[in-house]
Amino acid sequence: MKRALSMATLSGIIALSMAGEALAETESRLITVTGEGRIEAVPDMATVTLGVTNEAPEAKAAMDATSAAVAQVLDRLQAMGLEPRDIQTQRFSLNPVWSDRGYSDGKRPEITGFVASNMVMARVRDIETLGPVLDAVISEGANDFNGLQFGVQDNKPLIEAARKEAVEDGIAKARQLAEAAGVTLGPVVSIADHGGNNPRPMKMELASARDGSMPVAAGEISLTASVSMVFSISD
Repeated sequence: MKRALSMATLSGIIALSMAGEALAETESRLITVTGEGRIEAVPDMATVTLGVTNEAPEAKAAMDATSAAVAQVLDRLQAMGLEPRDIQTQRFSLNPVWSDRGYSDGKRPEITGFVASNMVMARVRDIETLGPVLDAVISEGANDFNGLQFGVQDNKPLIEAARKEAVEDGIAKARQLAEAAGVTLGPVVSIADHGGNNPRPMKMELASARDGSMPVAAGEISLTASVSMVFSISD
């Protein structure tokens, strides 16, 4: 009985070993690649972060001056055609201003004033009006600009096109590797989408730079996609 059990155990071990070897051989006969896709497009919208910063001896004076100027900026943005959903307060701050005197001269630093800042994000959906919009908010008191980003309002078709290009790139790479190795490329075993990168601006002149408004370089944006693909080797 023990002999029979031993033989059965040995047979099981041999079977598992052979299965493991077969699996290892299968896993080793794979080609893994990464495909990249990039689509460039002319932006049709811009997001600008702007605001007002004022300094005054008293906190209330700094806040009042900043609030009044921001109210004028917001009114002007809406008058320029921006919808309320495209205007959002990003940050409001009030900080003391300290004197340069330090402990080295035996005197403690003193508060000499206050700085109030209010930052607003505005989304300009008609990019041709970006120059005039910037001119308008500056004339209303905006004196702090923290960023300008261009984009595409409906970017889904562009992302899909970049993803398709990434898959095609992955297939081309796999075919090249198989040919160089002298093997036959098999079907796709697995594929994974790794998303893409944020749009990156590229220099390009806009018509708005020629109509007397503030010159703006919107550029083209690049939307990217990345996929990893695993192929089997047929022979």
